[in-house]
Amino acid sequence: MADSNEDLGVADEKHRPTTAAERREAFDLLLKAAQPDRSHLRAGLLWLALAAGLEALGPVLGKWFIDTYLVPRQGELWAMAGIIGGALLAGCLASWLRYLQLVRLAGVAMRSVRRIREQVYAHVLALPMSFFDRAIIGQLVSRVTNDTESVKGLYVQVLFVMLDSVIALAGMLVVMAFLDWRLMLIVATLIPAVVAIVALYQRWSAPAVSRARELRSDINAQMAESINGMPVIQASNASLRFSGRFAQTNASHYESRLAELRANAWLLRPALDFLNVLLICAVILVFGLRSGQAAGSGLSVVEVGVLYAFISYIARVVEPLIQITMQFSVLQQSVVSAARVNHLIKEAEAPKANSAGEVGSGAISIRALDFGYSPAVRVLHQINLEIPAGSFYGIVGHTGSGKSTLLSLLLRFYESEPGAILIDGQPLMQLGDEAFRRAVGLVPQEPFLLAASARENIDMGRGLSTERIEAAAHAARAHEFLLQLPQGYDTALGEGGARLSVGQKQLLAIARALAGDPKILFLDEATSHIDSETEQQVQLALAALRGKVTVVAIAHRLSTIRDADRIIVLNHGRLAEQGPHEQLMAIEGGIYQRLYQLQQIEIAIEEESGERPADAQA
Repeated sequence: MADSNEDLGVADEKHRPTTAAERREAFDLLLKAAQPDRSHLRAGLLWLALAAGLEALGPVLGKWFIDTYLVPRQGELWAMAGIIGGALLAGCLASWLRYLQLVRLAGVAMRSVRRIREQVYAHVLALPMSFFDRAIIGQLVSRVTNDTESVKGLYVQVLFVMLDSVIALAGMLVVMAFLDWRLMLIVATLIPAVVAIVALYQRWSAPAVSRARELRSDINAQMAESINGMPVIQASNASLRFSGRFAQTNASHYESRLAELRANAWLLRPALDFLNVLLICAVILVFGLRSGQAAGSGLSVVEVGVLYAFISYIARVVEPLIQITMQFSVLQQSVVSAARVNHLIKEAEAPKANSAGEVGSGAISIRALDFGYSPAVRVLHQINLEIPAGSFYGIVGHTGSGKSTLLSLLLRFYESEPGAILIDGQPLMQLGDEAFRRAVGLVPQEPFLLAASARENIDMGRGLSTERIEAAAHAARAHEFLLQLPQGYDTALGEGGARLSVGQKQLLAIARALAGDPKILFLDEATSHIDSETEQQVQLALAALRGKVTVVAIAHRLSTIRDADRIIVLNHGRLAEQGPHEQLMAIEGGIYQRLYQLQQIEIAIEEESGERPADAQA
């Protein structure tokens, strides 16, 4: 598999040019995306060939008109009108076929890009959480949007323009050979010259194009990072430092684009225009010499119409070659984009269980669980735990003790060792994906809310009934404040739930989790950023779930899990203490006792300073 770290924040992989293998893979991606439109593609290419043939007919008719009627001064009106009419008809038909070909092939391109974009987005949604640990969000967004859009240029501006130009070029060379094969050979010398120019252009511009594309992703990533962290940036007076970093990246992007522009300016249109002039001069010179020799020897003079046809064809031959070379700039960018998209598609998806196993009661067993994000560093050590169905378990510990890692393993965000975690006696990784996700609810520390209505945020596209949505809101103690919104459940909440308080967002997130009727509910420090009144609402909601849902809550505020059936205390990845609140408080000098007493001191200080109401004690 290609290196997945490329353009995901690993410096030594950045800004490298694409390899031949990557370019082949990129074209394979494009061909697969166009497979469903094979009939449209064939029709477009057929019309393209017919249009090129009709366009090649024009100078032949012009040659016939000149040599048959103008030079001999034979004015057969109807014959001349027929030739002119034939030329006009051929031009009109060629234009109509061009229109049909462009519409058909552009449709193929846009549908293919739509398929690629949908494929990339679906693939991103299926990637494991370990991928997002190292990914940079702005660069991922750039791949799904900018890079896939750039791929469209490879279809429309490159493949189709190049095919058009190659077909037109081949047709005109055949006709020129029929008219005068010696003059045709002179014109054909333009082709190797163009090939040399294109090879030189690729060698010069490829690194610059690749680097410019990578740096544009960096610009997107820095912009997204800065906007997300704007409060911290302004509060820490880091605006100038971030502006300087952005300016440096932007300047590097400018230099890369400038290097690409220099290659375009020297090696594309100007070079070919100069070759065009040389070619016309060579054809006229040879024509003049041959005409003079023919006149001196008494042979027939080379027809003037042939000269007219060749000068017309030279312009038409040079233009396709110019179009081909001009497209190499787009080709470089599109291949880089396609290769980057292909890198992302080749990322291994999260493992999916094919088992039909279902979650029944929701009992959790953890047996000798060891885990580390890298083989050299272990985060969890020999965790053994039994969580009965319908029970309420709390998990506490100092920062870095392994709480969130344990929760991530229970959520199957990371793959644990086989048999280390079981649900209802079944290995976690063998449960069917759909069944597992249906049976599990999650309330994260930072609620994720769509820029949509409250109803849509609870439903999350599951097609739930109004009764079920409102029942979940009742259970989460969110129904009352939702009714007070201007349009009730149908009120648009704004981006990130901007119209709600932090506590209301958290209650809405709980309602969303409960709406799925889960067998197991995980809470990841769901009360760490809410006030004491909202925390009491959360506690009431959790109390109502006792005996119905298995609740596992990671808690920073110990008051949230004080009434839990059992509290698990982790310390440096090991299970240090466990038991109900009263039992843990009785352990003199225990970790839980120290954590609880420290929080009580913090609460007392806040009350004395007026920062916390007296009724908010744990």
